[in-house]
Amino acid sequence: MDPTRSTPIALAERRLAWLDARQKVLAQNVANADTPGYRPRDLRSFAQLLASRAAGVALARTDARHVGPAGGSDPRAVAERRPSDLSVSGNAVSLDEQAVKVAETDTAHALAMGLHRRYLGLFRAALGRM
Repeated sequence: MDPTRSTPIALAERRLAWLDARQKVLAQNVANADTPGYRPRDLRSFAQLLASRAAGVALARTDARHVGPAGGSDPRAVAERRPSDLSVSGNAVSLDEQAVKVAETDTAHALAMGLHRRYLGLFRAALGRM
């Protein structure tokens, strides 16, 4: 069994790859903050990415009294900016929003790296290699 391919490590690596891609997209948004007509972009949430890869896998309801999955929209979804939020040049980038997203991405990256390190540390401890 290869410990680097086990589910928690693979999930952490996928999360880190997603965070890296998001950081690049956010950096492009900030770099184009003064570009006329530029619209900021963002990636689908990591939860949506995982859900799309797990399509076809549904929760099993073994009893009619079990609650089914919620069918509403994701409350964390980011709303599109209204035309009134655009600058005179038609640019829709808000540096404040981008800074918050960059900070969230940095925090999530630190968490994913910590989980990755701790999980590998468990394997080292089990093998007697501290």
